[in-house]
Amino acid sequence: GVGFRPFLYNLAQKYSLSGYVLNDTRGVDIEVEGEKEKIRLFLQDIHTKSPPLAVIEKVSLKELSPVGYSEFKIKSSRKEEDKFLPISPDISICDDCLKELFDPQNRRYRYPFINCTNCGPRFTIIEDIPYDRKRTTMSNFEMCPECQKEYDDPSNRRFHAQPNACWKCGPQVRILDKNGKLINCKDPISFTADLIKKGGIVAVKGIGGYHLACDATKGGVVALLRERKNRLEKPFALMMLDLNQVKKFCEVAPEEEHLLTSCRRPIVLLKRKGDYLPENIAPKNKYLGVMLPYTPLHYLLLSEVKIPLIMTSGNISEEPIAYRDKDALKKLGKIADAFLVHNRKIQIRVDDSVVRVVNKRTMILRRSRGYAPQPLILNFKAKKCVLATGAHLKNTFCFLRKNYGIVSHHIGDLENLAALSSLEEGIEHYKRIFYCEPQLVACDLHPNYLSTELAREYARKNSLPLVLVQHHYAHIVSLMAERGLNLSKKIIGVAFDGSGLGSDGTVWGGEFLIASCTDYKRVAHLRYVPLPGGEMAIKEPWRMAVSYIYDVLGDDCTHITCQILKNYVKSEKVDLVKNLVKRRINSPLTSSAGRLFDAVAAIVGIRGKISYEGQAAIELEMLSKERKESSYPFKINEQKDGFVVDTRPLINAILVERKKGVDVEVIATRFHWSLSYIILNVCELLRKYWGLNEVALSGGVFQNSLLVKQTVDLLTSSGFEVFLHKLLPPNDGGISLGQAVVGYHQLLVDSF
Repeated sequence: GVGFRPFLYNLAQKYSLSGYVLNDTRGVDIEVEGEKEKIRLFLQDIHTKSPPLAVIEKVSLKELSPVGYSEFKIKSSRKEEDKFLPISPDISICDDCLKELFDPQNRRYRYPFINCTNCGPRFTIIEDIPYDRKRTTMSNFEMCPECQKEYDDPSNRRFHAQPNACWKCGPQVRILDKNGKLINCKDPISFTADLIKKGGIVAVKGIGGYHLACDATKGGVVALLRERKNRLEKPFALMMLDLNQVKKFCEVAPEEEHLLTSCRRPIVLLKRKGDYLPENIAPKNKYLGVMLPYTPLHYLLLSEVKIPLIMTSGNISEEPIAYRDKDALKKLGKIADAFLVHNRKIQIRVDDSVVRVVNKRTMILRRSRGYAPQPLILNFKAKKCVLATGAHLKNTFCFLRKNYGIVSHHIGDLENLAALSSLEEGIEHYKRIFYCEPQLVACDLHPNYLSTELAREYARKNSLPLVLVQHHYAHIVSLMAERGLNLSKKIIGVAFDGSGLGSDGTVWGGEFLIASCTDYKRVAHLRYVPLPGGEMAIKEPWRMAVSYIYDVLGDDCTHITCQILKNYVKSEKVDLVKNLVKRRINSPLTSSAGRLFDAVAAIVGIRGKISYEGQAAIELEMLSKERKESSYPFKINEQKDGFVVDTRPLINAILVERKKGVDVEVIATRFHWSLSYIILNVCELLRKYWGLNEVALSGGVFQNSLLVKQTVDLLTSSGFEVFLHKLLPPNDGGISLGQAVVGYHQLLVDSF
C-alpha cells in the first residue's frame, strides 16, 4: 500500500528490463531480465530511490536462467498460507493531492476522499491481504472509466492505488441531524462549518472513527462539550489548519514541526503561547495537544472555519471511539448536534496517536493512527507465534511472529465490556491479516484484569500454554526488545508507574530490577505505604497524603493532616482514613512512584481528587520549573532482599517547607530533582554490586519530560548508558511486547 509495485514498474521501464512484479504474503516478488549493468542499476535504485513510505527489511537475490519475457508486468497478487506481509498504517494526504483538492480546474476539486499511492487510508480499510481493492472496504465502489484509466496507467500517480476514487464513483459525505435524519443541503462540509461557527458540536466521521468537533476559541462551547461528554478536566485535542496557525497559539521547536507535518500526523504536545485559547481546553496544563489535518475532509472543514477546532475522540467517557455509523448515532446523539458522515466503511477503529518531544527526541505517548500496525523488527526469530494481551490501562495487544513484534493500535482502558469487545475484535482482525495463529498466550500477573481473563479463556479454549508476566518486568523487557538490546544480557531496569501487581502480592510501582529476557530480580524499591481504600486512593490523592504523613508522624499526624487537607475533605474523613491506614483495613501495601506523586500533589495543595488518570502528577509537573534545585533528604536502606528507599525524610521535609509557606513551584521542582537523585543513587549502588552499567527507564512516570531530562542527565554524567523508549510508549501501551518476549523465552527454557 505504499506504491512500491508502480515504482518498480517505472524503474524497469527506465532500464529497459522485462519480467514481472507481484505482491504475495511473503513480500514483493520481482523477476527481471536484461543487461547485467542495467539490472545492477535497477537494484541500486530500489535501495536509494524507493517511495518515502516504503520500508525495505531485506532483499534476497537469486540468479535464474532467462525466460524471454517480452515486457515488464504487474501480476495479480498471490495469497500463500502461513506467510504475512507488513501492512502500511493510514497516512495523511500528500502535497500533490492537497494541491488538486483546492484546484478548481481539477476533476477532484473539493473531493473529500482524494488519495494516491503516496497517501490515504490503508490499515482501516483492509479486510484481508494481499492488499488489493477487492479485499478492502472500497470493494463496493466500482471505479469509473477515468479512475480505472489512472489505476491502469504505470506513469500515473494513482497506478494501482487501491482506494482510488472521485466524485463520480467514490464515497460521498452527508450531514445528519442528531436523530440520524438526513439534512438536505448543497454542501455538507460548508453546512458543518457554519454550524460549528455558530457554537454547534458536530460528530465527524474520519479514517479510524468519529471525532467530536467544535470551536476551540469559545470557552463556553468547550464547557458545553465537557458537560455533554462528561469529561470534566482531561485535556482536549486540537486540530489547526496549518503551521502558521499553530505558531500563533503554541511554541513550536523544529523537532515538533517535523512531527506535526510528517505523514503520520500525530497529536503533538506543544507549549501554550499566551492565553489566546480558553484555559478549559487543557485546565492547569501548559501544553496543548495539537495536530494538523490529515484527511482531505479535515482540510476542507478547517479551510472553511478558519479557526482551531476541538477534535476529540467520539466516545462516551471510558468507552472506545465510535466507528460504526449506527453505534455512533446511538452513543453520540446526546453529545453532537449533527453528524458529518460518509459511506466508506471503517474496518477497524483507530485513535489518533499522541507524541511529545523530550531532549529533542520523539517520545510516543499513544501509538495508534499513522504508526500501527507497522511491525517492530526484533533481533531474534521466534519459532512459535505468541499472543500477549497487554495491560488493563492503555491496552494494546501484541503478536510475536518470527522476527516481528506486531504491537496493536491503542485499544484503551479495559473498564467495561465495550472495551473488552474492542480488544477481542482487534485480536481476530490481526490474526487474519498477519496470518498469526498463537501457540502460546502471555498476559499480566494480575488475575482480575480483563486482559488476563481474556488470555486465560483464550488459552483454555485453544489448549495453549499460558504465561503470566509481572507488570514491571514486562515494561523493562519491552524496552530491551524495542531497542534491539541483547535480551540474554542483564540490565538495570527502573520501572516507575502507578501500579502493577508484584510477585509478593503487593502493589508495585517504584521498582529497580536486574532483568534479562528469561528472568529478573527485584533489587530495590520505594518504601511501602498503605493504599487506603484500594482503588479509591488512586482517584482521591488526599488519601495517599494521609498514608505518607502517617508513615512519618504516626498517631501525631491528625492535626497537621487535617490542616493541610482542609480544602479537600472534612477532618472526620481524614480521621477515618488514618484509621484504615493504621489498622491496615482495605489498605494493601504499595511501593508506587505514581502514588508518591499523588501524595505530594495533595500535600502542597494542588489536587485532592482527580477526574482522569495521572492528573495530580501532571499538574505537579506543570508547576515545576526547568532549573536546578537541591534534593530533599532520603535514605537507602539495605535489607536482605535488596535496597529500600526510605521516603520519610523527603515527606517530612516537604511538610516543613509547606508549613513555612515555601512556594509550591519550589517544592514541586525539588521533588522532581529528589526522584532523579533517588534513581541515580540506587543505580550507582546496583552498579557497584552487580557490575552493570546499562539502565533502562520505563513506566508511565517516565512520560514526565522534566523527570526524564534530569534523570538522563544525572545518569549519563555518572557514566551510565541510558535507554528510553523510541518506538513504543513508556506507559502501559508498550507492555504487550514485553509480555510476548518474556512468555516466549520462558517457555523456551521449559523446552517449548
